[in-house]
Amino acid sequence: MKLYFYLNILLVASLINACSKSTTSNNSTTNTTYTGTGSVTQGVAKTTISSLYSCAGGRVTAVGTITSTDGKIWTVPAENNFSTGPKLPDLYNECNGKTPASMAQVDTASIPTTIIDADGEVITGYLYGDNYYELYVNGKLVGVDAVPFTPFNSSFVKFKAKRPIKYAIKLVDWEENLGIGSEANGGDAYHAGDGGFAAKFSDGSSTSTAWKAQTFYIAPLASPNCVTETGTSRISSSCNTIGAGANAYALHWTVPTNWYASDYDFSSWPSASTFTEAEVGVKTAYTNFSTQFSGAKFIWSNNLILDNLVLLRFNGN
Repeated sequence: MKLYFYLNILLVASLINACSKSTTSNNSTTNTTYTGTGSVTQGVAKTTISSLYSCAGGRVTAVGTITSTDGKIWTVPAENNFSTGPKLPDLYNECNGKTPASMAQVDTASIPTTIIDADGEVITGYLYGDNYYELYVNGKLVGVDAVPFTPFNSSFVKFKAKRPIKYAIKLVDWEENLGIGSEANGGDAYHAGDGGFAAKFSDGSSTSTAWKAQTFYIAPLASPNCVTETGTSRISSSCNTIGAGANAYALHWTVPTNWYASDYDFSSWPSASTFTEAEVGVKTAYTNFSTQFSGAKFIWSNNLILDNLVLLRFNGN
């Protein structure tokens, strides 16, 4: 009996030891827990606005909200002024039939001038983005993109402002799958979208690496741990989206309330990255006016595909 007793004791001890080793092994995965400065969400957001805008042949421009693991509520793809802000005048817009083949067919004289500074000078500009943009000058909203998603459009702007012109632009790569930065493409229901923006103004300013670009929303991510931070740079170049699907992760950062103000200090932001026309996949709304955009580079943050909300700042001449 004593032999059986001791054998049972040894058996129980070995089982306890095995369980202890197994638990230690499983807990070791907590070393990969995200420790960056962003807020983590996972999965698809709740739709709050079914469509901001509709156009024949265009994609649904929905807006939603999602709660991160730290309890914050985020608007996706971004908070925006589309419903309340003035629409930027059309250069090319299939939704209302304004499809000139060249600048010769655009009546710029009839486009009104937005007064920013009454004692300023009249500045004109050309803007093209994938997908949505808002233009601020000297701390004031000049206007918002007339088509938030697709079809692709472009804008001509005219404003009166004092030099140096202080530009602030919000860029949003819109999404069909709210909260996970993806859209249907090539048979893939969760294909990561991409961005790209170019602008040229008559004060001599045009998009380049001299502009600053900060990222505030990154998705889709198979894991948030692939994103690293160096200084103020939020780097997602090592990330992939394989297998992310509807359960993809996203990272969010709070947009400063005064990011567009004339006196906002953006000097620590990363420099914008440039991309080719082929990488952006430019459409007719741009190519019909390539002469007007000449010299302007396509810019974004460091990741054209995964970074979905990007803010630009630049002080012109």
